[in-house]
Amino acid sequence: MKSVALHNLGCKVNSYELDVMQQMLIEKGYQIVPFDEMADIYIVNTCTVTNIADRKSRQMLHRAKQKNPNAIVVAVGCYVQTGKDSVELDESIDLAIGNNRKKDLVAILEKFLAEREGNKTLNDTTVIDINDTYEYEEMTLKQTAEHTRAYIKIQDGCNQFCAYCAIPLARGRVRSRRAEDIIREITGMVEAGYKEIVLTGIHISSYGIDFDGERRAYSGSSKLIDLVERIHDIEGLKRIRLGSLEPRIVTEETAKRLAALPKVCPHFHLSLQSGCNATLKRMNRHYTTEEYYRSVELLREAFVCPAITTDVIVGFPGETEEEFLQTKAFLQKVGFYEMHVFKYSKRAKTSAAVMPGQVPEPVKSERSNELLTLEKEQSKQFRSRYLGQTAEVLLEEQKEIGGKSYFLGHTRDYVRIALPMNKQALLQGAGLSSNMLIKVRVKGFLTEEILVASEILMMKKQ
Repeated sequence: MKSVALHNLGCKVNSYELDVMQQMLIEKGYQIVPFDEMADIYIVNTCTVTNIADRKSRQMLHRAKQKNPNAIVVAVGCYVQTGKDSVELDESIDLAIGNNRKKDLVAILEKFLAEREGNKTLNDTTVIDINDTYEYEEMTLKQTAEHTRAYIKIQDGCNQFCAYCAIPLARGRVRSRRAEDIIREITGMVEAGYKEIVLTGIHISSYGIDFDGERRAYSGSSKLIDLVERIHDIEGLKRIRLGSLEPRIVTEETAKRLAALPKVCPHFHLSLQSGCNATLKRMNRHYTTEEYYRSVELLREAFVCPAITTDVIVGFPGETEEEFLQTKAFLQKVGFYEMHVFKYSKRAKTSAAVMPGQVPEPVKSERSNELLTLEKEQSKQFRSRYLGQTAEVLLEEQKEIGGKSYFLGHTRDYVRIALPMNKQALLQGAGLSSNMLIKVRVKGFLTEEILVASEILMMKKQ
């Protein structure tokens, strides 16, 4: 049977889908090999969220063809969906498969191998009009490369049409997965030993709005919270994390309902993008900074010191120095655990691409560096509250750092903690293994991003 090498670019939704594609290939008897080895078939799950993502997608496809010119190189996903003309002209690509056809990867690949039509798509059936489908692409995961945490896709698509974002063009409209299928998949993952699941999607706050079209997404109740409450009842599951949330979904009701579920981790990613109301309006974001801050306050009232993380774009068209300073001041006011800072990237077919006042790259870089410095300060401040305290850690992997061995894991609020595997720790933690919940006392910082434990207080083999 032929050998296949796979590579993923982009978000956790892409990672989930690649895991399922690999699973399907293994079930059909294909041999999976590392991407940097010789293979008969190379599959690259592409991303198009920024210009850099497009470039990385092309680079990986070209690298595959250079590695083995006789191999079949398959481009899959978002870059294929939005860059049809570029894909057609790219001699490195032998077969292109768009979104909502990944579940049919094996059938498409085998048809291509049998017919060798010489076309990148099979009669235009492998890249559909993503904006003309209402079908959720059902895929089921049985295991992942991670042995403790499983990302579970619950929806696809986005109806928000932010001015800077090409993802609706790549992923189409909101399509939600049936709750019964989600529950069945998570139950299977828990039975396979997974302790923690992360609900992911393109815009999970919109989960379920397509089930009854007249329903408002942010009317104080939420199909997403209904789903989380059902997942919480799955026996054996220890932790539930939520992917990126729309700030407007955090009402007083939803915050209280989430806080009533002990398995829900106090770790919330609320996408911001800008701390300036004028910029938010140009971005076509549907909230103000005042509304955003109220959402943060509601979470902090419902949970004890929750970890709040966010995304910020600098250099959006028309962003003046005054607007940037407003954003920085707002970030300081909120006090995030982590911030993902992005320089605005012009995307074709988006309204921001033709807006006046495009910000020069050097200015974007300067503003990005300024916010990254702030991010480090805030992140260290959040982690410092653990010093001298106890923490519950889900062990995930053993790793060597600075020439010493450590067992690494995360707390419920996603702070990374290392347990030194010296003689004393080994004696205390005889039988330590990944996927084990332990309680430790935190001593200090191992690196800027990792805390280190001084002792084990309790272990749970459950």
